[in-house]
Order: sequence, then structure tokens, then C-alpha cells
Amino acid sequence: MKEKLLGKTLSQLRMVTDSLSLPSFSAKQIAQWIYNKRVTSIDEMTNLSKAAREQLSDKYEIGRTAYTDRQISTDGTKKYLFPTRKRGEYIETVMIPQYDSGVEQELDRATICVSTQVGCKMGCKFCMTGRGGYHGDLDSGDIISQFMEIDESAELTNAVFMGMGEPLDNWDNVRTALEIITSDWGFGWSPKRITISTVGVIPALKAFLEESRCHLAVSLHNPFDGERAAMMPVQNRYKIAEVVDLIRQYDFSGQRRVSFEYIMFAGVNDSKRHADTLLRLLRGLECRINLIRFHAIPDSPYQPSAMQIIESFKQRLNNGGITTTLRASRGEDILAACGLLAGKGLKK
Repeated sequence: MKEKLLGKTLSQLRMVTDSLSLPSFSAKQIAQWIYNKRVTSIDEMTNLSKAAREQLSDKYEIGRTAYTDRQISTDGTKKYLFPTRKRGEYIETVMIPQYDSGVEQELDRATICVSTQVGCKMGCKFCMTGRGGYHGDLDSGDIISQFMEIDESAELTNAVFMGMGEPLDNWDNVRTALEIITSDWGFGWSPKRITISTVGVIPALKAFLEESRCHLAVSLHNPFDGERAAMMPVQNRYKIAEVVDLIRQYDFSGQRRVSFEYIMFAGVNDSKRHADTLLRLLRGLECRINLIRFHAIPDSPYQPSAMQIIESFKQRLNNGGITTTLRASRGEDILAACGLLAGKGLKK
């Protein structure tokens, strides 16, 4: 099986060209062909000699993976199904559109919601992905391929690493993908266009905060240790208070943002005592809270909070000094909303 070029950084491509005794400048040419010009075959790299292309083709391929299915929501959200290297297993990628209110159906923003693992190890009780268990990490090429293979690839304005899997549980591959996305020899994106989500895997979170300028979104969902542990097993290893203490050591007063995601569950985490404890936990930290309506999943003990309760909870947090918003639900009818990605065909 040939090795993929997609997902390699410039330094890794130099190792490839060195191994083939190609000129050192050819690594940057290859990067430009893959990430800027987005070719699908080595034969298209016409500023490389024919002999160089033949050498590359003997051992390497571009390595992009096409989607096998696509669903479109009534709100315009699209969900794409991608096969993985293991037969019968899939990941899902979501494109969330936002249309210019002044121009009917003119795309103003197109956000890709990226998956980083096949399944997930974290086992959050309210998440369909976690229910499927963990089946493996995506490599950096698998992650980048999602950007390049969806229909809206050329129109993407933002990316959120909030699809299947815990991004910081696959930090090495996510780090490489971020380098490709933000480098001038890659996609050339500003880190401000990217948000990385995490449940709070502290060692990798520290590395992310040190090495990246991308935005951060922390899945919090309950400020009480025991209650959070019952919903999110990661709490038993990495307590949310320790996650917040780590984040406090970094500057979020400028353009880089940190937000805390909070799914609202009826009678579980939507009381005044939860709101007040949340305010105490985050007091003094430059952040915002995103409230999310729970999307019920089969056989779940949880139910969504009533809108009146959510609005009251939001108001209490805003009055307490933390900017709090209710995130609009998108793609629920095609199981593309928060917590609903499972990978059709994913082995259970």
C-alpha cells in the first residue's frame, strides 16, 4: 500500500524528497500542489520533472478520501459520511451554513465540524458518539481530507473540531493538521478561524495552550464534581476545577477566546444552584458560556430543559457577569446536531 502525502507537513515532505534525492525546493512545490492547488494525483504536479513524479508515484499517493453519502437538513446543514481505513467503519463531518440576512441564500459563513477519531473513549452519557465506543484515531491526512472533500471546501470560512472523537485525545495528529491549516504553505488560515473542543484532557490541553493560538471550547455541562462524573467519566481523572485553573494561566483578553459549552438537561443541571456554582467556578476568567439544548438520543435517561428554564438560566449567568448565549440547534433532523454523530455503519 502506498503512503499518503496528504497530512504531511513541509518538514515531513522534505524528508520524502530527501529520501528520493529530489531537490530540496521540491518539497514546497509538492505542498503547494496538495494544499493550495488541491490536485488529486501526483501526475498533475507539472513543475516537477516526469522522473520525479514517477519516483513519487512509486511509493506515494495524494491520499484524499471521498465521501460516500450526504444528507441535507431543512436548515441547510449538510452531513457527510466518510469511510475509514478499517472496513465497515465511518466518520461523519458536518457543514453548517450561515446565510447573509440581506441577500437571500448567499452564503456568508460556512463552518466545517471536523471529526478526529472513529468513535470516542470519553464515554459521555449523553453523546451518541461515545455510545459507539472507540475504534481508532484519524491521522492528520484523514482530518485534512474532510476539509478538501466536502462540496463546500472552497467556501469554508471557519472550522470547529467538535465532530466525532475527543481532539486532545488525538493531539499529535490534530497538532499536525493545525500546522497544515494555518501555515502559508498549507491552507494559510488564521488560527482565529478555528476552535478546538475538549472535555478537559489536561496534559494535551496544556500543550495546545502553549503551541496553538486557536480558540478553545471546553465541554463543562455540570459544575459539581460528583454530578459531572456521573455524566462524564473524564471528571474522575481530570477535574473541571483543575481544567479551569490551567486555563486561568493563559491570556484570553485579546483575540483568542475560550468558551464553556453547557448542555441543558431537565432537572439535572439547570437549577439556580448550578448557575450560581458555575458563576463561582468561572468568576474573573475572560470567557463566555454557550448553552445548548439537549438533543434526545434513544434510551437516554436525560431530557431537554424547558425553554423557559434555559432562558432563566441564561439570564442569571448574564446578570452574574459572564456573557452567555443559547447556541442555535442546526441539523437535528439529519442527526447532525451536537451529540448526535455516530457514523452510519460504525460497528458497535
